[in-house]
Amino acid sequence: MRIGIDCRTILNPDKGEEAGIGHYTYQLVRHLLEINKSDTFVLFFDRSVEDRRLKKFDKENVETKFFPFIKYERFMPDRYTDFLISATIKSKKLDVFFSPIPRIPKSYNGKSVVTVHDLSMLRFPDLFSQKELSKLKTQIPESLKKAEKIITVSQFTADEVNKHFNISLKRIQVIENGVDQRFFSEVPASQIKSLKKDYNIKGDYILFLGTIDPRKNIARLLDAYEYFRKSLSGTKKNYKLVIAGAKGAKTAQIERKIKFSDFKKDIYVPGYIPAKDLGPLFKGASLFVFPSLYEGFGIPPLEAMAKGVPTIVSNITPIKEVVGEDILKFNPKNSTDMAKTMDKVLTNKSNRKEIVKKGKKIAKKFSWGKCAKKTFKLLQKIAN
Repeated sequence: MRIGIDCRTILNPDKGEEAGIGHYTYQLVRHLLEINKSDTFVLFFDRSVEDRRLKKFDKENVETKFFPFIKYERFMPDRYTDFLISATIKSKKLDVFFSPIPRIPKSYNGKSVVTVHDLSMLRFPDLFSQKELSKLKTQIPESLKKAEKIITVSQFTADEVNKHFNISLKRIQVIENGVDQRFFSEVPASQIKSLKKDYNIKGDYILFLGTIDPRKNIARLLDAYEYFRKSLSGTKKNYKLVIAGAKGAKTAQIERKIKFSDFKKDIYVPGYIPAKDLGPLFKGASLFVFPSLYEGFGIPPLEAMAKGVPTIVSNITPIKEVVGEDILKFNPKNSTDMAKTMDKVLTNKSNRKEIVKKGKKIAKKFSWGKCAKKTFKLLQKIAN
């Protein structure tokens, strides 16, 4: 069997991807290659990725193919680009083509499977450019119609696809994301100390990790932190707040709140965190807070729980679906409720221990190996 995979979301194949769809694609491909050594995998990359950076995927049953015209794509009409991409894929004579996003060339008529992570472009259209939005609104429904099967990362996303695009739930299969095994490993105290020195973080801290944009509800997290420090904080500790992750769109309100905060000296915004620093960053935190307004799945809380960090999350449907009933939740639209939940964990040592124990148990349910096995079984079924 010949399986083609669109790997264009993997921008750093030699270093791995720490976040987003690139992380999903990287982990899935890596584990697919581990569990299957007999079928051939054809990995499609942009020409901007150099050959030498693909050593991790250098296996006997792997072929790599580049879309050579990518540097000139912006100068070409969409229909011409679509034709060239389709011709490149067809040339590899695949049994099934898998795209980790709903992106199938219009002129490609082979068997295909796509993954939908969320429908944020419908929920938060102002976070996308008009050109990007226009393209997505055409590309997504066409790709969903064309694909033999659609993978979603949660039942919540499956229901959204069904509702917004009138796609039968019979054509959708839920395959949950995983947690990288490295998040279950121990972190020496020396690494945490070194990380805090590198990022100039002084003292105990509350952590958020994710893309910094309005979907993640950072503005209310800042309000909750202010209330926590001023009106609660029964621990008598001056906890710092670390807001880590790549900068997204529409961050002016967040930046303004930090600038005028009474505690701005205690708020750290280190930006994108490389993979080597994620373990000690999580492990060094006294509390992980995930206040998101919208998710398709939500991997960071699971990574925090795997590391043994007390974790609290917003009570939105997809996160409740993933973490279950045992993890403390708050109303993401109520900063006072968020602050009180933070205080509840930080002031109760026995409560904290119980949350950590439950969190590790939940995180162990999710693995990329399990995700890859389910995905391969589906691809095999479609190909045959």
